[in-house]
Order: sequence, then C-alpha cells, then structure tokens
Amino acid sequence: MKLAPSLLLFTGVSIALSGCISTETLSEAPQAAEENAASVTKQSALHSNEPHITAPQKILDVSIDGENAHNTITLKQIMADPQWIGRTPLSIGWSVDDKHFVYEIKRNDSNVKDVYFSDVVNPFDAQKVPLNDLQQYRYKQKVERDDGVIAYTYKDSVYVQFTDGNTVQLTRGGAPLSKLSFMTDGRLLALSTNRFIAIDLDTGEREEILSWNFADKPQAVAPPKDYVAEQQQSLIDYIKKKRQQKREKQQYNDDIAHHNTSVSRPPFYFDKNHKLAGVSVSPSGDFAIVATKPDIPTRASSDTMPHYIQEDGRIAAISVRQRVSDAEPVNHQLWLLNLKNGEKSKLNYFTLPGFNDDVLADVKRENAAARGETYQVNRLPRAIRLMSKTSWNAPTIRWNRDGSQVAVMLEAWDNKDRWIATVDFGKSQLVNQHRLHDDAWINYRHNTFGWLHTKDVLYFQSEQSGYAHIYLQTPGQRAVALTEGEFVTSSLTLSDNDNWIYFKANKPHPGIFEIYRVNLDSKEIQALTHLGGMTDYKLGNSKTTLLLKHSKINQPPELFVKKVGAITPATQITHTVSETFKSLPWALPSVIAIPSSHTNAPIYARVYLPNNYREGEPNKAVVFNHGAGYKQNAHYGWSDYFREYMFNSMLAQQGYVVLDMDYRASAGYGRDWRTAIYRNMGQPELEDLRDGVNWLVNNANVDRERIGTYGGSYGGFLTFMAMFKMPDLFAAGAALRPVTDWAHYNTGYTSNILNTPDIDPISYQRSSPIYFAEGLEKPLLINAPMVDNNVFFQDTVRLVQRLIELEKTDFETAIYPVEPHGFVQPSSWLDEYRRIHTLFEENL
Repeated sequence: MKLAPSLLLFTGVSIALSGCISTETLSEAPQAAEENAASVTKQSALHSNEPHITAPQKILDVSIDGENAHNTITLKQIMADPQWIGRTPLSIGWSVDDKHFVYEIKRNDSNVKDVYFSDVVNPFDAQKVPLNDLQQYRYKQKVERDDGVIAYTYKDSVYVQFTDGNTVQLTRGGAPLSKLSFMTDGRLLALSTNRFIAIDLDTGEREEILSWNFADKPQAVAPPKDYVAEQQQSLIDYIKKKRQQKREKQQYNDDIAHHNTSVSRPPFYFDKNHKLAGVSVSPSGDFAIVATKPDIPTRASSDTMPHYIQEDGRIAAISVRQRVSDAEPVNHQLWLLNLKNGEKSKLNYFTLPGFNDDVLADVKRENAAARGETYQVNRLPRAIRLMSKTSWNAPTIRWNRDGSQVAVMLEAWDNKDRWIATVDFGKSQLVNQHRLHDDAWINYRHNTFGWLHTKDVLYFQSEQSGYAHIYLQTPGQRAVALTEGEFVTSSLTLSDNDNWIYFKANKPHPGIFEIYRVNLDSKEIQALTHLGGMTDYKLGNSKTTLLLKHSKINQPPELFVKKVGAITPATQITHTVSETFKSLPWALPSVIAIPSSHTNAPIYARVYLPNNYREGEPNKAVVFNHGAGYKQNAHYGWSDYFREYMFNSMLAQQGYVVLDMDYRASAGYGRDWRTAIYRNMGQPELEDLRDGVNWLVNNANVDRERIGTYGGSYGGFLTFMAMFKMPDLFAAGAALRPVTDWAHYNTGYTSNILNTPDIDPISYQRSSPIYFAEGLEKPLLINAPMVDNNVFFQDTVRLVQRLIELEKTDFETAIYPVEPHGFVQPSSWLDEYRRIHTLFEENL
C-alpha cells in the first residue's frame, strides 16, 4: 500500500508512517541522541511547506509466531506491577544547599520511596539519603534572605541555615509553621493556625504580626436586646455606672495594646458565618490581604459511596465530592488590613471591568426559549474569588519585594474572566491591570504570575493570543509579550536578577517539549535543550544547572543534567529502565498530522503499525481515546498511559493498526483547540475520530468494518458517544471508568465546559451519553471500578439500567470492587485488558 501523493500535496504535511525519530537514534548515547533529535526537529516535515516521506523502516523487528517467547509482548507482563519496567526517578528537585540533585525511587515491591541524591560535581554517584538527613533534601518550602540565610520546612519542623553553614532547628512539633517568607527587616514571617508570627533569627524574639477570628467582636457592653432592657439601662443609675466602668476598662486595655509592645495587637474579626479563603502579609509588615468566604458545606450527607471489601467484612461508607448539579456560586470577600492602625477595609470588585456583565445571557436565553420562556438580561454582580488554580500551586496574592505594592489574581465563578489587580492602599480599592476574557472558559493551567525581583513590574501568563504566552506589565501600562507563536509555555522560573524567565514549551513541534529561557530586555529566546521527546526541569537557586527529566515515546523518563548556557549536550545520570523492558519489541509509533474536515489545523495522532500492514488483506485496527479531555498524548515522550502504550504495542505485534488521536479538547494546541467542545462535549471529538478512521482506511490499509475503540474516563465517555451517536464508526468498543452523565461529575472541570445544569441543561443533555443510549448497535464492554471517587460507579449503574430498559443485549459489564479511578491491583488491570483484548479478537 502506498501513500496517496494527492493527500500529501493537499495537506502540506508529512505522513511519516515509520517514525520521525528512528530506532537507531533512540538507541544511541544521550549526547548523540540529543544532537540527532535536534537535527530531526530542524528537518521535521511536519512543519515543512513541502511534502516529505521518511525512509521506510520496520517498527517491530521480531517474530510474533511464538517461537521467540521473550520477544512476545504479553498481557500478563504488561499488566504486572509497573516496577518491572524500572523504578523511574520521582519528585525531582534540589537539596537545601543547592549542591545536590534529589529524587525518589520506589523500593522493590513496595510503595515506600527512598530519597537519593547526586553531587553536582559528580552526578553519577547516587547515594541514598540517611533518614536523619532527609530534611536537607526533601524540604517542603524554602525561602532565602538577601544575605543568603535560608529557612525551610520539613514535616512539622522549620530549619534555618545561616551563611556560615550552621543549621538550626527552629521548631519541632506543636502548631506547624507554614507560608514562610522573609520580611524587609530580615525577620522570618510564618503562619501558625490563625496568626502570622515574625521571628528575629538573631535574638529568637517572636512578634505576632496579625491574628484573626471568625466571631463577633467582643464588646465592653452589649446594646440592649429589647424594650425592657433599653428602659432598664436608661432609668437605673447603677446600671449606667457599671456599663461606663466596663467601657473605661476596655479602653484602657486597648490603649495598653496600642502603646506597649508587651501586649500583642488585637485580632481582626470577621463574619462568624465565614471562613478563610486566603491570606498574605506584606514583607514590610504594614498591610495584609485577607479573603473570606461563606462557611457552608461543600457536600451533602448523601454524597457517599459504599466500599464493600473491608477487613471487618462490613461495608464502609466513603465520603465523596459534591456533584456539579448541586454546586452553588462561591464569592470571596476581599479585605485590606492596615496592621499599623488596625483598620479593616472592604475591597469591592466594582472597579474590575466586566464585574457585572451577564456573560451567560445568550446561554440563558437559549435555555429559556427551549422552555417557552423569555429571559431578561441580569446585571447583578457576579460571584468573584481568588483564582483557585494556578500553575505550580503559586499563591494568588503576590507582594513586590518591599511590600509597597500587591497584586491579586481573581476569577469569576463562571470562569469567563480572570483579572490581575493591584491595590490602592490610600483609597482601599482594587486597580485592574489585566483582564483576560474567554467566551468559553479561562485555561486554569496557565496562570503563573508575580512581580519581578528588582522592579515593580508584573510578569504573567495569558492565553489572549490563542496560546499560553509570557507577558510583562508595568502597572498602569500595556502588557508586553515576551513570547509569541503557535506554541504553549509552562513551568515558569524567574531568575534572581530579572534577566531571564525559564520555561518549558513545545516550540519546535506540538509533540516535542524543550526547555528555554527568554531575556526580559531583548526578548531573545534561547533553547537550553535539544533532546526531543518530553522534557521537564528543575532549576536550582544558583540558576547554573538544569536537572532534567526526559523521556521518549518508547523510553521511560530518566534524569539528565546540563549547565545553563553550555553548548555541550545534556548528560544522562540515571539508568533505571530494566533489561526485561528493553528486551521487548515495543512499537515506535509515528506522530502524524491527519487532515481535519472541520478545522484548518491538523489532528495530531500516534499511529502504531504492524510489520505486515502493507501486505495481504486490509488490516484490523483499534482507536485509543486518551482520558482527561484536556490532555496531550500524541507527543514524542513517554505517555502517562504507559500501560495503554504497551497494550497498543502488543496489538501492533498481533497485526492491528492502532491510532491514538489528540482530538479537539486536547492540551498543547492552543485555545481554539481546547475550547472547541464548549457546550457540546462529544461532538467535535467524534468528528475528529471519523477523520481518523477515514485516514486509517485511506492510508494504512485498514478494513473499515474491522475497527474497534477503547478508552478510560474521558476516553470512556468518548467511546460511549461514538458507539451511541455514530454506530457505523466502530465494530466494537470498550468504555473504562466512563462518564455517562456530566451532571454527576465535579464542578471545577465540568462547569467550565458546560456551565451548570441549572443554567444550561441543554449542554448537559447533548453532551451526556446516557441520553443517546438507544443508539447502541454494536458490542460494548463497560468496565467500572466501584471505589471511584472521581467518576462514580453510579455513572455505570444508571447507564446499565437505561440499556436494560431499552432492551439492549449487546453489552457486557465488568465491575472491580476494590479499585479507584486509577486501578492499583495488577490482577484488576489484567482482568480488564483481557476482556478488552477478547472483545477485539471476537469482533474485529
């Protein structure tokens, strides 16, 4: 079978069936692999204006007839405890002194993880960290003062390392200290329960800077509660005198607290029906920002699930999250606290552009019309809160270096707007600096922001151009883009001198992620790695060495190191992949660009091909649907779906063609690709799947009548939608831990895409498979874990009942009593994939 020249000329992209990175390249030493990958990147026909076909080569160079048993991929091996693959380095980072790389390795046949370190000078000499030294390597938070003094936390303790190398344990046990920072006067500031404490590291003196209570503020005397009390207090001189004495005593104590440093400052009081949503104190200790929210339950007593397999033989009731159908808007109240004079000022949202826009007016009007009603535009203020999700869990209240300015990142509860605002301390009001609006929803994954170290300039990420890029903004002026183009940035690190921002990006190709830095003055972007595949990084505080976690399609992650700015390639410092794994004939799928019938952009996908796909009768095929929706899987790195990668390799060895598509909604391709499913989950993705099936038939010698599909979570949802709404597309399907009704899923994910069921029931009904179950015509396997607190087992139960009532007979259900959303037990994995394999063998 030959590729159709007309297709190539029409699309202008490479259809490289045998892989853009050769097996020879992947087997070479790290340095050579990096150079070859860079060469491939430069010559990649996927970005070329001319059609190009790579030289043909075999993907599986082994016999599959059973004579070479050690060359046969088996389900038993694939689904065993993944430690057989190798014990991949986990949780990479740096030691407190910045001289050692740190990572964790799981013990053999255990969930316990040991901590290892390697010296920067001799990175190949890895040693296990002694248990009594773990605090030097596995700190939770670390802050550094201008003079080099370091404070860090480990477990429930705080340590301080002085410039002479001496380390002091500041706390052990008791109320833990968190949110460490250094104040402008050199003291260590830390949060302890409901108070911030400043600690002088030279004298040990502690000062309570701020405390708060959610209660009624104590009063010297209470106002009269009724008419009788009012008359008593006005008529009886004895009562008047006692009340006056109480007032004078209270005033005297207040004066002492104000003038005498022996007494702590009085706490700030907030509504007793509220609770804390966020708090941050300025480095100068002059001001604080506090966010509060109503203290109401986020789940009902009925939000439980049974766990049947218990030590005592009884059934346990496990608490689970609230459903999006039960969610109510959450509004945060923002406060400015003057810590010098005790004033508390409410920061209203009225100064934010669009704070009261009825952004869902068209949606509400459409739903009202469906009910035969007329909707009137609502201009009431929207529920607004501190941004709930930021990259790397960065704080959403950020002070500049001297505490003279503060910025907050806010979001509308409907997630159509994100604001970055500063605070005018004199006027006690918010000043908008940047508004990001999206008619669909704001991308919660790219929201890093903060101040430069040496200038009162903000840096932040924004998807305003259609891709997540990095911007600088002096308050009151327009934002300036530091990066631009059709690629996505993430994992930002600001250099101490404000010269550079380091980041990860898929700049050379949507499926290749490298590490870069951009100069804040010249906007020059420097590529720091050329490894190909998937690369993540941790940059030590010295900003001289990159610790890299790198993988390729058929190579699990290993650690590499590289000097920042050096022209020498990265050096691999771990070799954890087992010989058993390396001996097996894993597929090297190609990353291809499939022309789309509905967009101008191609659909990137991995394609696995058997040895003989060009020969004989048309092939059988399987389409794998990745989960999570907003996730990228058609890249050149090791997949989070490593079991599915191995299963797909096994299928290819057995003669199947396998396609793994980054359908619309997937990550890595910009805003438009991400939001294509707004209010219509399951339709754009199915259109992409049909394009993928057509590509298989036209380009990979696949029999249209012998194609199956499978996927878990969001992939299970897509399997349902395909089997119910496009029954001609696949001959059989397996839906694993699947969503069947989005009204039962969580709020944070679902409300972004479908709004909420009370506002937009139309979106839920056209996006939920349970409403289309009557369309099932082909064999369907449903595999459901019963202890799933992500996609509830009830999803499967309700759909199965619906299929029974519809008198559908061509479906089977397998349940897994001890499994959560991500299976744990190898026996469960094996049973699940044996059933999937049997489904395909019997029907394809």
